Amino acid sequence: MGPRIPDANTLVPEIQEVAGALVRAAANGSVPSATISLVYLRAGQIVGNTYQVMRHSIDLRKAGESEDRIAAVATWWDAPYFTDAERAALALTEAVFQPSAQGRERVPDALFAEVAQHYDDKALSTLLVVVASAGFWMSVAVILKPPAVGQDGRAA
Repeated sequence: MGPRIPDANTLVPEIQEVAGALVRAAANGSVPSATISLVYLRAGQIVGNTYQVMRHSIDLRKAGESEDRIAAVATWWDAPYFTDAERAALALTEAVFQPSAQGRERVPDALFAEVAQHYDDKALSTLLVVVASAGFWMSVAVILKPPAVGQDGRAA
């Protein structure tokens, strides 16, 4: 089965403007591209979207990331493959995308302070855009159901 809407971009061309702005903002160089891809991969795992998991796993492989690091994203908190800054970004991703316990703040001050230890204000703002854009892309993928593996549904 193909995407549910064959070409949403033609129907609402502003989607590409929004997507382009998010990509440009995320790629300003203040957050490493590997961290950005790790955040997208973890968000895809949390929301349960195979397309996003496969897409970002492929991106990480193309960027030279090891299979160990890619596989361990699902259990990043006890895997030895991530820097403290990557762990902070992944913890922020978890906080935003996982349901919170009733009455609990999703991103408590202590978590924000931990992330802020590893990123300056520009990088924190960029990380905010990365997590927000992950939400945008995850929603698009969950709703439209693009082919699960690669851009055209074929095995990578």
